[in-house]
Amino acid sequence: MSFLQSIDVRVFHWINGDAQNPVFDLLMPWLSGNPLFIPAVCVLALALMWKGGARGRLFLALLAIILFVGDNALINPIKHLIARDRPFVSLPESRVLVGKGGSGSFPSSHASTWFAATILALIYYPTRWHWVAMLAGLVSFSRVYVGAHYPSDVLLGAVLGAGYALALLALMEHGWRWMTRRWMPDLGDRLPSLLPNERMRATPRPPGLLGEADEALRREKTPRRPPLAPLSGTTWLRLGYLVIGALWVFRLAYLASDKIELSEDETYQWLWSKHPALSYFSKPPLIAWMHTVGTTLWGDRPFGVRFASPCIAAILSLIVLRFMRGAVGGRSAFWLALLLNMVPLLAVGSVLITVDPPMVLFWVAAMFAGWRALQKDRGATPDWCWAGLFIGLSALSKYAGLYQLVCWALFFVAWPPARKHLRKPGPWIALTIALLSLAPVCVWNSRNNWVTLDHVKFNASRSEPWTPTIRYLRDFVGAEAALLNPVLFLAILPPMIFFRRIRSAPALARFLFCMGAPVFLGYLAFTFYKRVFPNWIAPAILPLLLLATLYWHERFKAGSPWPRRIVIGAFVIGSPIIILMHDTNIVAKITGKTLPMQFDPLRRVYGWTEVARVVGGEWRKLQAEGKPAFVIASHYGFAAEASFYIPEARAAVKSDPIVYYKTASHPENQFYFWPGYREHRKGQNAVFLQEVDPPDEAGPEATPAGEAPPPVIVQEFQSVTPIGIFPIRHRDRTLRWLQLYACRNLL
Repeated sequence: MSFLQSIDVRVFHWINGDAQNPVFDLLMPWLSGNPLFIPAVCVLALALMWKGGARGRLFLALLAIILFVGDNALINPIKHLIARDRPFVSLPESRVLVGKGGSGSFPSSHASTWFAATILALIYYPTRWHWVAMLAGLVSFSRVYVGAHYPSDVLLGAVLGAGYALALLALMEHGWRWMTRRWMPDLGDRLPSLLPNERMRATPRPPGLLGEADEALRREKTPRRPPLAPLSGTTWLRLGYLVIGALWVFRLAYLASDKIELSEDETYQWLWSKHPALSYFSKPPLIAWMHTVGTTLWGDRPFGVRFASPCIAAILSLIVLRFMRGAVGGRSAFWLALLLNMVPLLAVGSVLITVDPPMVLFWVAAMFAGWRALQKDRGATPDWCWAGLFIGLSALSKYAGLYQLVCWALFFVAWPPARKHLRKPGPWIALTIALLSLAPVCVWNSRNNWVTLDHVKFNASRSEPWTPTIRYLRDFVGAEAALLNPVLFLAILPPMIFFRRIRSAPALARFLFCMGAPVFLGYLAFTFYKRVFPNWIAPAILPLLLLATLYWHERFKAGSPWPRRIVIGAFVIGSPIIILMHDTNIVAKITGKTLPMQFDPLRRVYGWTEVARVVGGEWRKLQAEGKPAFVIASHYGFAAEASFYIPEARAAVKSDPIVYYKTASHPENQFYFWPGYREHRKGQNAVFLQEVDPPDEAGPEATPAGEAPPPVIVQEFQSVTPIGIFPIRHRDRTLRWLQLYACRNLL
C-alpha cells in the first residue's frame, strides 16, 4: 500500500506541479467548476424534454435516479468511511486553484458522476457518447490539476461511477419488466423496456426533403402502428403508488446520508421526548411522542429523529391520490400527487420534522373522513368519529389544527344541503371527540398557570402601537409565492375566486374552499396588523391545491392548453428549487463557488457539529481541572443542539444533563419546567456560550467585538472569564460566531 501511495503522490505532483502551464491554469479550474455549467445543463435538459422525445425524457429521468442513488448510497458513505484527507491537507506544497472542499478525498464524486453519465450516454446515444466521455476525462484530470484530488481518487471514482450506473440500470430494467408484466400491462405496451429500442432511436425524416410523390410512397410503405388505448385509471393509480414509494425510499436514503444536521427546533423537541409530559410550553405533545417512536426504532441520531417526516409525506400523498382519483380520475390524481413534490414548503416537511407535517396530515385525513360522512344518509357515525379523532390529533400536533372547526362551521353555513347532518349525532360526536383530545393539554396547563395561553397571546400581539402598513402583506405574498412554487401559487388564485364555476363537483368545490381559503385569507388579513410566518398557512395548502385540481381539470376537458402549461411550468421552476433545498453544496461542486450564506436555504441545518466540537472541547478542558463542569447556553436552540451533538451530553440527557439553559425568572421556554443547574451543580464550573453578531469590518481575520455575559450568569458564579470568540464554519463560509466564558464555582 505504501508503494502504491508513493506512486499516487508522485503522479499527483507531476500533474499538479510539473505539468503546470498558463493555459491549464485558466482551463482546468473552469472545467472543475464554472458558473456557466448549471445554466448549460438546464438548457440541455429542457431541450431533451422538449425535443428529445421518449428517449430524451427517459434518459433524463434515469440519469437523475442513478446519480442520486449512486452518490448517496455509495460515494458519500465511502467518503465518510475512508475519510482520506484532501491533497492540500496532506501535502502543503500542493497548488490549490479552487475552493477547498470539506468532504473526504476518496473517491472523487466529480469523476463518478461524469462516468456514470458517460455509461448512460453510451447506451442511449451511441453515436454521441464520446463527447460526454471526453468531458468526463477532462473534468477528472482537472480535479487532480487543481489540487482537489489524488489520481487514485478520480480513477476509482470513474470505475465506481460506471459500475453503479450499469448495476442500477440493470436492476431498474429487471424491475420495470416484472412490474409492467404483472401490474401495469397497458403501460408495458407503451414502454416495454427502459432501454432504448429502434423506435426510440429512429429519427423521423423532416417533411419537404422528398418530393410529394416520394413522401406519399414512403408513408404507404411505412407500417402503421395501431393506436394504443389510454392508460386505465387503475394503471395511473398503481403508477402513483410506484412514484410515492420511490420518493419515500429516496427520502430515507437522503436522511441516512447525513447531508444536513438537525435544526434548533428539531433538537429542542427531541429534548421534549426525553422529558415525557402531557404537554409543553409552546406546543402540544404529539411531536414529542413522534420523536419517542422514531428514536426508539432507530436510536438517538438524525435518522431516528426525522424518520416520521418521509413517512408522513408518503401517507399524505397516498390518501390524496386515492381521494382525487374518485373526483377527477386517475390521470389528474397522479399528476397532482406528483406536483405535491414541487411545492417547496411541502418538500421541507417531507425531510425536516416539525409540528406542521403531522398537523397537515391529520387535517387532510379529517377533511376526507368528514366528506365521506357527508355523502351518507345513514351509517355515517363511524366516519364522523374518525373525523373528530383526526381533528383532535391535528390540534395535538399544533394548536392551529383547531381552525378546522371554524372551517366546518363556515361550510355548514355556506352549503345548506349539508345542514341536515347537524340534526344527527355524527357531527356533534366528532366535535366532542376533537375537544376531548385536548384533555392532556388542558391538564398540563391547569397545573402550570395556563402558561401556553400567555405564550399564544404574546405571539399574536404587538409590542408597539399598531399603524396601518402593507409591508407585511408584501412580504407575506412574496414568501408564499416562493414557498408554494410561483406557478402553483398563481394556479390556486383563479379557483379561489371562481370556485362557484366548478360545475362537475360544486359541493366538493365549496367544501374544499371552506377547508382552505379561510385559513389563507385570514392570515392574509392578519398581515395588516402583524408579520405572519410563511408556514402558518400550511393546513390551507392541500385543500387549495385540490380545489385547483378540480378547476383546471374542467379546463383540461374543455380543451384549454393552460393545465398542461401549469404542470410543465411547475416542474421546470420547482425541480431546481427542490434539488437546491436538499443539497446547496451542489452549487460548489459544479461552479467551484459556494452560495453566499444569506442566500443558503440550508444555513440553519449546517454547523452544529462544529458548535459541539468547539463547546465540547472547552467543556472537557474545564473538566480536566479536577472539578465537575457543565454547559450553559443563552438560547434554547443552542442548548438543544449542544445536548444532541456533544456525545457525552446526548448519553446523559435523561439521567444527569450536562447542558442547561440560563436561569430565567419566568417561563421563556421548556427548560424552565425541568430541573436546573442551580439545584444540582453547586460549587461546579461551567462553560457559558452565547451567539454574537458578525463583525462589521470586512476580511477573513475580522472578529466580532463580543458582548458581556448576562447579569444572571455573573451573579451566579464566583468568577466569569472570557475564553474567546470562535467562528463556526461550514466549508469555506462562516455561519455564526460563538463567544465562550469560563464560569467557576457556582454559588
